[in-house]
Amino acid sequence: MTGLGDDGSSAAEPLADPHGDPFLRTRFAVPARPVTYLRRERLTGHLDQGLRTPLTMVNGAAGAGKTLLVADWAERLDDGLPVAWFTTETAGDGPGMFWAYLLRALHAVGVPLPDGIGFPADANRVSPALQARLAAGLSGRERPVVLVLDEFDRVTAPEIAEQLEFVLHHAGPGLRLVLVTRTEPLLPLHRYRAAGELTEIRGAELAFTPDEAAELMELHGLRLPPAAVGALVERTRGWAAGLRLCALAAGESQDPEGYLKEFEADRSAIADFLLAEVLKRQDAATQDLLLRVSVLDRFCPGLTNALTGRDDAEAVLARLSRDDAFVEHLGHGLYRLHPLFAEILRAHLRVRLPGLEPELHRRAAAWLRRSGRLAEALGHGAAAGDWEFTAGALVDDLAIGQFFTGPHSDALAGLFSRMGREGTGAAPELVRAADRLARRETDAGLTHLRRARRELAEYAEYDGPVDAAAARLGCVLLEALAARLAGAPERAEDAARAAGELREAVPGELLERHPELTALLLDHLGSARLWAGRFEEARAALSTVADSAPEAATALPREDSLGRLALIDYLDGWLDRAERRAREALAETERFGLPRPSGSGVGRLVLAAVAVDRDELGQAQALLGTSAEAHPALRDPVLEAGRALTTARLHLARGDPGAALEAVEPEVPADAVSPWARGQTALVAAAAHLAEGRMETAAELLREVPDAPPACAVGAARVRLVTDGAEAAVRLLDRARPEGRAGPAVTVRATLVR
Repeated sequence: MTGLGDDGSSAAEPLADPHGDPFLRTRFAVPARPVTYLRRERLTGHLDQGLRTPLTMVNGAAGAGKTLLVADWAERLDDGLPVAWFTTETAGDGPGMFWAYLLRALHAVGVPLPDGIGFPADANRVSPALQARLAAGLSGRERPVVLVLDEFDRVTAPEIAEQLEFVLHHAGPGLRLVLVTRTEPLLPLHRYRAAGELTEIRGAELAFTPDEAAELMELHGLRLPPAAVGALVERTRGWAAGLRLCALAAGESQDPEGYLKEFEADRSAIADFLLAEVLKRQDAATQDLLLRVSVLDRFCPGLTNALTGRDDAEAVLARLSRDDAFVEHLGHGLYRLHPLFAEILRAHLRVRLPGLEPELHRRAAAWLRRSGRLAEALGHGAAAGDWEFTAGALVDDLAIGQFFTGPHSDALAGLFSRMGREGTGAAPELVRAADRLARRETDAGLTHLRRARRELAEYAEYDGPVDAAAARLGCVLLEALAARLAGAPERAEDAARAAGELREAVPGELLERHPELTALLLDHLGSARLWAGRFEEARAALSTVADSAPEAATALPREDSLGRLALIDYLDGWLDRAERRAREALAETERFGLPRPSGSGVGRLVLAAVAVDRDELGQAQALLGTSAEAHPALRDPVLEAGRALTTARLHLARGDPGAALEAVEPEVPADAVSPWARGQTALVAAAAHLAEGRMETAAELLREVPDAPPACAVGAARVRLVTDGAEAAVRLLDRARPEGRAGPAVTVRATLVR
């Protein structure tokens, strides 16, 4: 070998490794890049910065693009900076073999080595003098040597890592070591990090961005719209090999964009790559663990142990994450698989262990339910096809109200839409009832509710598959909703009384965890009382909901309660207060970002009514249109009557009494008559007839107007002023005395009539 001494002496170049075999020149060659390789300046720039630190580590999963990145960077370095490349292909190489190849890699790029450094004769050991002399020789260089050790994860011997760290430390500025690895190397990285002497490029940085992926696709002759590229990056998580394999396959398809949108990962070259490079490199027990957790979106050691029947998942998952085996640590003890890897593993699971998948979902559902993670438990219960368990978990947790509260309603409806007729028993029937009532299919909902009641009655004397008290409380909630939708205030009162008794029989922590149940019950009760015209009692129930602490679970009943309180204010003549509350109602669901139609629409309806009173007719029309976007379960008689009345008043304000009559002509179906709705309807109809000169018809309609609500009395007095004269109008006002019972909008009208 060429020496570092002043005399220029050299030693003979070794021709064979310690086993006596010729050196494999491919292990010293910088890998060639394909013509479709995409140079990413943000990464090469980061590697350039690494020249200022002794150690650079490029750590990522198989196929992340590590080797090609470093190879491209290495070939573009200044010619005066030698780059020695050594691919550590053979796992289990002893120290002698490792150092023989490393010295040969340095020699191959013309790096002079010290005289007397020697050459390992034994593949399994090396003289300490070799490392000392090499470090001393490198430390005297004016410009550093860049040494790239590719596939360093194959170096598993701790003594090799110790010897390498010794050379790196003592070579000083004469050596820049670049490790390309899938795993965390055995070197003391914490010391290099603390000293600012480590440059790191990891999987997250190696992942392709959407812009980079689009450029890569173009190199393969594919021009894709941004949405298609974004979806591909999301599915592959920017994994370099996955993107390249997809691009190659799509290039052979007649519809590249369609292929990339719908390709089956388990039947592609991606599957071959991941099975060979990741799964089959694990021992049999770890392969089994990976196959089993593939049914999970996220998993922790406890859940993994439940699926595998083992007790060492914590160490195994930590190792897989550390080794970049497509297992990502999310923090807080949670992990997930790369989505493509998970997709391929699930397909492999069905082939290797047919019939096991439903059982894995069942075990996961049971563990998650015990751990209080209801939403995930429901998903796995449904995936197992165990609808008795899934419906029972929802009912037992008092979560039946989530069908109506916005954040989870769509997900629950979608989940249980797959139940069909398979599930039997009280809980599935209760879930079916909730689903139908949430869509305002009242008759079908009541049919399933009666079946649930019968099922509960059959095992009243023993422990059934669901908690009886929780199930009965769920029944009461749905009965209150059905009573509200039917306009049956007495039935709503009965349901409220039953709920008060049942609350004592369920754990308090369940009620605290599901505040939406109490909020929905009170909202239904308050709405039924509002329909009955019992404004003060309605205000008491609705105010309890409206004044509760804001949270996403109760946003919908809070919004509805605020809207109905605004309606009471409007009917009582407090227009400013009604407008203020209505705007609070709109802000409630917007604050939590609930999707439309999620609100009740009552807030917009009140704002429309106020706009009509103020002669802001264009705004009133727009608000009426959006008030129709109501959650189906909240389209009760109060809302329907309010919409009809406001629409009719808008037509009157525009001078179209015929359209006003048409708007209020259909009677809102309800079990009980609402005094204010009946009175206001008669008043609007009377005003319309009066506008068309039918005074007798208008006078006849006034007989249906009750005196009790002040607004109705004042409205009737205004019409009587025209039909029956001043004396009759004043007599009606004297009897009703609205001045002491109503707001300015009513009392001003009363004063004007007088």
